[in-house]
Amino acid sequence: MMQVSIVIVSYKVQYLLQQCIQSVLEASANIKTEIIVVDNNSDDGSYEYLQRKFQEVQFIENKQNLGFSKANNQGVSIANGTYVLILNPDTVIAEDTLVKLLNFADEKVNLGIVGVKLIDGTGRFLLESKRGIPTPMVSFNKLFGISKKQSSKYYAKHLGEDETGKVPILVGAFMFMKRAVYEGVKGFDEDYFMYGEDIDLSYKVWKRGYENYYFSDTQVIHYKGESTQRNVKYLNYFLGAMKIFYKKHFKLNPFFYLLMELGRGSWYLSKYIKNSYQSDQKEIKSFNSLLLTNNKELPKAFEKINCRVETNLEISTAELATMIEDEEVDELIFDNDVLTNKKIIQHMQLLQKKPVVFKIKPKNAHFIIGSVGERFKCEVLFLKVHSSNDGSSF
Repeated sequence: MMQVSIVIVSYKVQYLLQQCIQSVLEASANIKTEIIVVDNNSDDGSYEYLQRKFQEVQFIENKQNLGFSKANNQGVSIANGTYVLILNPDTVIAEDTLVKLLNFADEKVNLGIVGVKLIDGTGRFLLESKRGIPTPMVSFNKLFGISKKQSSKYYAKHLGEDETGKVPILVGAFMFMKRAVYEGVKGFDEDYFMYGEDIDLSYKVWKRGYENYYFSDTQVIHYKGESTQRNVKYLNYFLGAMKIFYKKHFKLNPFFYLLMELGRGSWYLSKYIKNSYQSDQKEIKSFNSLLLTNNKELPKAFEKINCRVETNLEISTAELATMIEDEEVDELIFDNDVLTNKKIIQHMQLLQKKPVVFKIKPKNAHFIIGSVGERFKCEVLFLKVHSSNDGSSF
């Protein structure tokens, strides 16, 4: 019996998707899973390349961008798993993530959707991992900060980031649930092209009487914002999505609705201006790198990087922190061929306050990838392949 169907909707994120699929395969070692990738008409060659590379994955090729909702519904429609995991392509899951989720879910009687602790490319906790219902009042206070009590409800702050518990709303980057629950509420509402559909699905499931959970016992990297460009087009998608949500689920006084529209518009315009300004700034380029690997061939690929190597894979995070400070390391590169994603994620969380950029060489890949923060795109550095006399290579 198929236990979990993982559905990933992709649009022009070849290298992130490769890393994501590889992490899911590692997490599927002891359970029966299927991976379904729905490509929304990417023109970067990712569909053709990854279809050849991962022949065990089911690929659906769309001839146009159908949006997040329709594409996920398309993927789930051919799924066979008891559970379905909606997963963003710009994520990296730990090797025990799926096992932990199955154990947690199997203990629940009235389970709705389960979300997990998400961290960004700097190791920092993403607040949207757990959310409250964005009622007009909660959203109003989120925008204008009039009431701290109301504003705290937006990110479900009744739970700490390391505390598992019930929350109404979860984020579409990672949504785990029984396929029967997904199908019972007719999946994602296809009125949403992108944004808002995860809020709507969570709310529909919650209103049916199911219990949604934030599960903190596993952590997942989410290179936030990497699946889309942050511009006016996508901000408009968000504003339109929230308008659909309010019209569908709430009856608003016209004057209050006008205030909300003006407030949201002003806030997101300021966000756009801020992001546009920051996008003009040059990303911090690392000049002193530390590579964690025991592969003697791999360092030869870093020809243009001042890179020292640490071969002790059991090195503690505290020892790494000391090395970062003493040797002025500004880039820490993890070799996923020899370090587990779980260990990498652990290091990233514990070192998040250090002035260091994290990069990962994914398993079976010839590139390293990472970002300096949520407003910067992931940087991909391609490595030169080297082979030794004994035939080994990285």
